[in-house]
Amino acid sequence: MNLAIVGYGKMGRLIEQLAPEYGFTVTLKLDEFNNANYEGITPDNFRGVDVAIDFSIPPVVVSNVERIAALGVNVVEGTTGWLEQLDHVKSVVEKAGTGMVWSPNFSIGVNVFLRLVAEAARLLKDEPSYGAWGWEIHHSTKKDAPSGTLLKLVGEMKKAGYGRPIDASSNRAGAHPGTHEIGFDSAADTITLRHSARSREGFARGALKAAQWVVGKKGFFEFSEIMSGR
Repeated sequence: MNLAIVGYGKMGRLIEQLAPEYGFTVTLKLDEFNNANYEGITPDNFRGVDVAIDFSIPPVVVSNVERIAALGVNVVEGTTGWLEQLDHVKSVVEKAGTGMVWSPNFSIGVNVFLRLVAEAARLLKDEPSYGAWGWEIHHSTKKDAPSGTLLKLVGEMKKAGYGRPIDASSNRAGAHPGTHEIGFDSAADTITLRHSARSREGFARGALKAAQWVVGKKGFFEFSEIMSGR
């Protein structure tokens, strides 16, 4: 299978390194030097490409997806910070008849963590003595704060029925790959759930797993759907 990498930074290089393990040959790499004005997204460049993985920057995500979908190529979207345009991107993919998998976090561990947090919120939703918080830290170069993952965690808690305020905060410092913490506190005790990434490898492997899955498929999917077997 042929893979295009859109956004050839640290994540893009790691995806290229791991791609052969997942049956992919990287045939196209786009970055700010050859795709500053989307000039790299052409029929010739994408000829024979089975799927593109995009780890670029938030301002270009929508245009990247629009142009790649118009070429009939499926996309795995790993960039965060654009979710206010999620409905538009979904309609673009559906109208183009292509496939897309997106996630605020492609780590398999984080997607398990999301389900654990949702279950804890469900169990405590009718226990008013428990207040909740969310916290995360990432490296200083991460563009969005709060992260898409923290927003997703809080959203899953609310979907599970936890209707009380959830105090959320973010830190950006150094080279930290990412830690997310959800806690519930009462006068009697504290429950703390935490996921800490050791490196970017988990995100890259999850994105490649999604790329394997979406080849030949049509529709708009979230990585958590793949993880849950739906």
